Amino acid sequence: MISFYTLFYKELLRFWKVFVQTVAAPVLTALLYLVVFAQALEGRVRVYDSVPYTAFLVPGLVMMSILQNAFANSSSSLIQSKITGNIVFILLPPISHLQFFGAYVAAAIVRGLVVGAGVAAAALPFVPLGLQAPGWMLAFALLGAALLGAMGLVAGILSEKIDQLAAFQNFVIVPLTFLSGVFYSIHSLPPFWLAASHANPFFYLIDGFRYGFFGVSDVAPALSLAVLAVSLALVSAGALWMLAAGYKLRH
Repeated sequence: MISFYTLFYKELLRFWKVFVQTVAAPVLTALLYLVVFAQALEGRVRVYDSVPYTAFLVPGLVMMSILQNAFANSSSSLIQSKITGNIVFILLPPISHLQFFGAYVAAAIVRGLVVGAGVAAAALPFVPLGLQAPGWMLAFALLGAALLGAMGLVAGILSEKIDQLAAFQNFVIVPLTFLSGVFYSIHSLPPFWLAASHANPFFYLIDGFRYGFFGVSDVAPALSLAVLAVSLALVSAGALWMLAAGYKLRH
């Protein structure tokens, strides 16, 4: 397993060396969302009984930060290696495609969870939160970070330029995140958008993660977990196939 641990350690060092950019900046961005939306909507919107809107908002912002940073970690690392040409130093050693996949996704999970924990810690002094089901919260945090880490790997493999990766993030990841119920309950939507939200896997991540805090959700957490497990299996299978074939990496 030395190949896996070496590559994993390299990926951890990569984002930790620029801590201000990769961790501190996303935490600050999430806090700005919290301040703006809390000031604009606190007292005017109530989603769950006895849950203030600001408290409702925090888990969504935490999960949004986990997802976006997990995706950014694996996708940016791979595309930079491809552009600079140093991907050859990863492909030449005896590193299997399973170790390659595991190291990149594991590092993405770590960055996502570190940023998410930072957002939660920074918000706690202003918004007291309880944990009704910490096991569910941790399960959805890990599953979400793994899913977006795998998606980032797929996007990094398919992209050949930075602008192609940016297009994937701007036209796929960001819309799916913002339309997943981070800032609202989907039951406040018109019928068409309500139905469309159920086709968005990010909705199940946000909803299940929020259940861990309040014990209340729009969908049963077991169903959300099943949907996400299938999504992770499909994305991981696609990433592993491309890595094994060397698609857009060796050829």
